[in-house]
Amino acid sequence: MTQYTSDLLALLDARGYIHQLTDAAALDALAAKQIVPGYIGFDPTAPSLHVGSLVQIMLLRRLQQSGHKPIVVMGGGTGKIGDPSFKDEARRLLTPETIASNVASIKRVFERFLTFGDGPTDAIMVDNAEWLDRLEYVPFLRDIGQHFSINRMLSFDSVKLRLDREQSLSFLEFNYMILQAYDFLELSRRVGCRLQMGGSDQWGNIVNGIELARRVDGTEVYGVTTPLITLADGGKMGKTEKGAVWLNEDSLPAYDYWQFWRNTQDADVGKFMRLFTDIPLDEIARLENLQGSEINEAKKVLADAATTMCRGADAARSAAETARATFEQGHAGGDLPSIQVPAEGMSIVQATTGLGFTASNKEAKRKIEEGAVRVNGEKVQGFDYLVKPGDTLSLGQKKHGLVLGED
Repeated sequence: MTQYTSDLLALLDARGYIHQLTDAAALDALAAKQIVPGYIGFDPTAPSLHVGSLVQIMLLRRLQQSGHKPIVVMGGGTGKIGDPSFKDEARRLLTPETIASNVASIKRVFERFLTFGDGPTDAIMVDNAEWLDRLEYVPFLRDIGQHFSINRMLSFDSVKLRLDREQSLSFLEFNYMILQAYDFLELSRRVGCRLQMGGSDQWGNIVNGIELARRVDGTEVYGVTTPLITLADGGKMGKTEKGAVWLNEDSLPAYDYWQFWRNTQDADVGKFMRLFTDIPLDEIARLENLQGSEINEAKKVLADAATTMCRGADAARSAAETARATFEQGHAGGDLPSIQVPAEGMSIVQATTGLGFTASNKEAKRKIEEGAVRVNGEKVQGFDYLVKPGDTLSLGQKKHGLVLGED
């Protein structure tokens, strides 16, 4: 482990956030002597971010915890293009109205993780549409475009991989990296931003911004990227059988969010605690070394801490109680997913699919044949079984839902 003099890099290093740094010594010295404003951009491609963005949100939290100033950049401008980095095809273009709606929805989650205000280390939020939408094309090409080499841009992995696979890369998408670089220049001018952070796929974009700021204004700015977060089995972080794990409450129930963390693989418990919670490192070391069934207690601590941070303490307590009542006492907790059925009942096949436990009725029938579907703890034997209001339907050991009567 590298020895850093600044609280910022020491904290990021100790908790496993650092993958690449530009001029680590200079950034370390700067962070040790002054407040460093740093930013991460978030493009509003959906009404909610998901846990794939959580490392970046936590980076901003760590920045603030170590005495520096987080800048949240909403991509109201860049979102009109879409980042092509490591994508197989162009993103679907969103209307300005959809982008504005998504920005308004996404903003809410940051208040859980950061302290906003007017103080020197208080977080601020800006929208890059404020400056990108006002650019004039020819002056922008003349003043900014001259600093970018097409040869070099083609060498970045995010572009090269797309071209090597002979997949189309539009001129619109190709401009994205120039606009992101311009964001860094604009933020350095407006709010003295000296640091851009992001995932490892953003390395090329960050380097572009650093070089642009130096060439145009002579300003020294820096970059930090995080490693790709994968699961112990090699799977992608944040993907489940039911889809993305959304951060907003109206996109994913608190119980499902809590359960995602509770289902963490044994080998990932310590890593996830360091990245996604404020649990002290010495306590994490104790918890991740628990053996056998005791590691399940560490997973509950992880789930409680992560859910409290994102959804609040009440939501975490409610989700934990639902899990305890369901798994430990055999009762149905009130935060489980539910489906409404008529008084006469609904077929087990329709109910299993209706709860989202299976993607189709065909899959539901296969799960029933495998003996994986239970009602009130009893294995279902046939496709003609009817679930009734008050039943608890389960698929395997981890998926449980309530059957409710119609209003």
